[in-house]
Amino acid sequence: MTAVLFYKLLAIFIAAAMGWFVGHMRWLGKAGGENDPARVLSNLAFYLFVPALMFRTTARVELSTLPWLTVAAFFVPVMLMLVGVYLWERRRHPDSPAAPAVRSITASFGNTLQIGVPLVAGVFGESGLAVHITVLSLHALTLLSLATVLVEMDLARHTKRGASLGRTVLTTMRNTVIHPVVLPVLCGFAWHGTGIPLPAVLDEVLQMLGSAVVPLCLVLIGMSLSYYGLPTGAWRALLGLIALKLLMLPALVLVVAHWGFGLSGMPLAVIVMMAALPPGSNAMMFAQRYRTLEAEASGAVVLATLLFAVTAPLWLAVPAWLGQFQ
Repeated sequence: MTAVLFYKLLAIFIAAAMGWFVGHMRWLGKAGGENDPARVLSNLAFYLFVPALMFRTTARVELSTLPWLTVAAFFVPVMLMLVGVYLWERRRHPDSPAAPAVRSITASFGNTLQIGVPLVAGVFGESGLAVHITVLSLHALTLLSLATVLVEMDLARHTKRGASLGRTVLTTMRNTVIHPVVLPVLCGFAWHGTGIPLPAVLDEVLQMLGSAVVPLCLVLIGMSLSYYGLPTGAWRALLGLIALKLLMLPALVLVVAHWGFGLSGMPLAVIVMMAALPPGSNAMMFAQRYRTLEAEASGAVVLATLLFAVTAPLWLAVPAWLGQFQ
């Protein structure tokens, strides 16, 4: 593990610990009710900071220059994992409409920014970082959009039992599109389609708001742990999600990307390492959004980040092993 990565991991824990201390002292108020501080801050991130980040990312992405083979080799197995966990959890918990989507995003959404960027830059250099940034630009909007569609379908089905299929579909489509994650993405692509660059002032405002997502979410992880604690009696599910994210997902990406898409060399090594990253704070924020399994999602982020110090060397050794395939 490089010194840069160690300091990044340490910074993440310190930021989360500060959030825990603020929550423990109840400086922002007591937990529970509509004015729950953790939920208020989560809504602020979800309705203001995340939309700014999503819109700016999609408005600036150059789709014509993306290495689509590498992108597909990463997202196909990751989305398979997301959908697979969702279907399994939906079968096990049919009466909890948001739980399957929350657990599926926890098992598939990696911390590609705070941990991924310094790790890839330190290990693979500038060429590897270029691959990482390319996939990173589509990471949140792809996985969060898919999870949003799934959870809104379940919520519509759960709340509109007995309603016609057409009405359920329309409700799902409306709630999916008019959503703080999906709508900015669609607007960003629409803006990009016009070919008009973002005005300098607007770009500066969006960048400023988007930069608040990372620190706010890290503090929220600590606050959520303080308010809700670690999940009691659900350690098996928690450890299962962590095993899926740290071990199963990178193995799946390795198999699909190399033997399915024929990917090798630096691009393969980078996307396998991306898949091996611990859950990102967006998983916790997604749980906060739908008020489901907040303690489990927060606990998974913290514990998986700790365990990543053990599993990272395993997946960092994969490029050397794959030398025989290059």
